Amino acid sequence: MIKIGILKETKTPVDNRVALSPDEIVALKERYPEAEFYVQQSDIRAFTDEEYAKRGIPVVETLENCDVMFGIKEAHINSLLPNKHYVFFGHIAKMQPYNRPLIKKMIELGITFTDYEYLVDDNNVRLCAFGWWAGVVGAYNTLRAYGIRSRKFELEKPSRTFTLDKLLSNIKEVMPLCNTSVVITGNGRVSQGAQYVMQQVGATELTPNDFLGRTHTDTLLYTVLKTENLVRRRSDGSYEKSDFRKNGCEYESVFDQYAFSAEILLSCHYWGPDQPVYLSKELLQDERLAIKIVGDVTCDIEGSIQSTLRASTHDEPFYDYNPTTNSEEEAFSNEHNISVMAVDTCPNALALDTSKYFGETLSEYVFPLILEGKFDDPILTRATILSNGRLTDKYSYLKEYAEV
Repeated sequence: MIKIGILKETKTPVDNRVALSPDEIVALKERYPEAEFYVQQSDIRAFTDEEYAKRGIPVVETLENCDVMFGIKEAHINSLLPNKHYVFFGHIAKMQPYNRPLIKKMIELGITFTDYEYLVDDNNVRLCAFGWWAGVVGAYNTLRAYGIRSRKFELEKPSRTFTLDKLLSNIKEVMPLCNTSVVITGNGRVSQGAQYVMQQVGATELTPNDFLGRTHTDTLLYTVLKTENLVRRRSDGSYEKSDFRKNGCEYESVFDQYAFSAEILLSCHYWGPDQPVYLSKELLQDERLAIKIVGDVTCDIEGSIQSTLRASTHDEPFYDYNPTTNSEEEAFSNEHNISVMAVDTCPNALALDTSKYFGETLSEYVFPLILEGKFDDPILTRATILSNGRLTDKYSYLKEYAEV
């Protein structure tokens, strides 16, 4: 018999998502009647304690009796229980400085830790991710910014019970007033989520070439820029996907031509530190720049989009970037500024929908392994950073990071 705990989220700012909905726990109990599930009390979760209790799921103050505990964001250091198995998004494997104390504490407490981010199949495709939803909410928030800045409309701020249907319905209502042009960068899950919104609300897609030169429009236009549209090799002006991944430093940005045509940039691309900067401080000062709003969904601080000075929050999703002083100012305070949306936890705005989606993927790929005791399955071992407080072989490179 194995006991599964659903953690209360303890990260600040607040995250309302959860790894399993009440219905998903009931479904797992039907498949695995010997398994026990417990839900830690929470007053912030998208699904209330009462909703779990009504389905006969124990809601408890502590999960001390549980074997494996599932959260979403990192557990607070003071909430960690010794010798337990935790599963959440750890933001540790890339040696993020701010989470060094977390891994040190988990090692000290003899914890086993599995990171959702590295749950992949044999083809290295992620099994449990929120990227598509980040693109959906990022597109909505960015159009919110456009409505406020242009003084044409105000889209409703997402609440804890916001849904995808509500989001799309809200945009459709103001579509006649969305006469602007949008560049979406990237073609992964984040970008696909943003594209889905544009498609569902009836926006017009143009090819990158057809998009160029269009600074004014009577409708909502957008184009999608893949990496091949964004960079070229300095030596010969060419692009090769595999070479770019290995030698990003040998490429330069050609994004400026689109920056002179689009009013809105919706940044949804993957970016590495050795790759070119697309929206540089110099380009942000260029008088030809048409971009007035940046929705940086991927939120690489001062990365490829240099107007992104910090991450913003759901409560205060917008701020202005002054290109002359390279500094932050109050949102929508000056028409010469660039308005920035840089919420780095976008999926939390659709906590009900995203929790259900995430629980479905966990129920398909992860819980059968856990509940059948298959902890040595490659899907789990590839994502397990710590085993009983010791770094696993795959993550041994973290030794110095975890000891400092």
